[in-house]
Amino acid sequence: MSTSDLSRREKHYAFGGWQDVWQHTSHTLNCVMNFSVYLPPQAATGPVPVLYWLSGLTCNEQNLITKAGFQRYAAELGVMVVAMDTSPRGSDVADDSAWDLGQGAGFYINATEQPWASHFRMYEYVVDELPNIIAAHFPTNGRQAIAGHSMGGHGALMIALKNPGRFSSVSAFAPIVAPSRVAWGQKAFNAYLGHDTRHWQQWDSLCLVEQGQPLPPALIDQGLDDPFYPEQLTTELLETACQARGMIAHFRYHEHYDHSYYFISSFIEEHMRFHATALQL
Repeated sequence: MSTSDLSRREKHYAFGGWQDVWQHTSHTLNCVMNFSVYLPPQAATGPVPVLYWLSGLTCNEQNLITKAGFQRYAAELGVMVVAMDTSPRGSDVADDSAWDLGQGAGFYINATEQPWASHFRMYEYVVDELPNIIAAHFPTNGRQAIAGHSMGGHGALMIALKNPGRFSSVSAFAPIVAPSRVAWGQKAFNAYLGHDTRHWQQWDSLCLVEQGQPLPPALIDQGLDDPFYPEQLTTELLETACQARGMIAHFRYHEHYDHSYYFISSFIEEHMRFHATALQL
């Protein structure tokens, strides 16, 4: 990709760094995609590590950058933060009338079933295409961490498990840890992957842990007033599996907090510092 393939849609100065939003044509997803990049002040003089953020159902690249308040801490710690849209979009991209399937609900997997397979390859986009763009056009030193919220928490944990050694750390707010066992995941996996549940296991964090995949140091926060807990967010299942395998995973449960970015903004500093430590800053 040449620089001409990237189009900057937004540019904002924040805490001595730059919060940008970029647009490009994704060859993986066969559509135009947006992603955001926060460049901390340190990026002006040398390469910095990158934290990838995966957002939840119905979200896009805007939610993190406008609601979480992470820029103050990214600027202090010298971490580039990259967030992307949650699915392919466009008039020629398959969709569904429900809010939890189709556009805005990519689940960070590679779909194998039509009409989804032509565009819904978010796993490949997050693991291959977008990191290659970041490495080619932004000052990163190659060290990486990954985080996410809800559906994006599922994506962050699953991607970290499927790519051992790639990420220094992983964190999640209110993640879908066992999509094969809850309604959100079952609906999406049936549509995107077909009815054979054996094919679902490679995209399910709980299954991957139970199969022995290694997890990098992890921090998982769950609000106890979250309306989707515990029916959709079966956090304790993953906690038990990680404990049984001696993984370095810290699970925290917080009274009064819900599923919103009020919850995320309350603990985003701790997540940023957790990743900065793992990135050896």
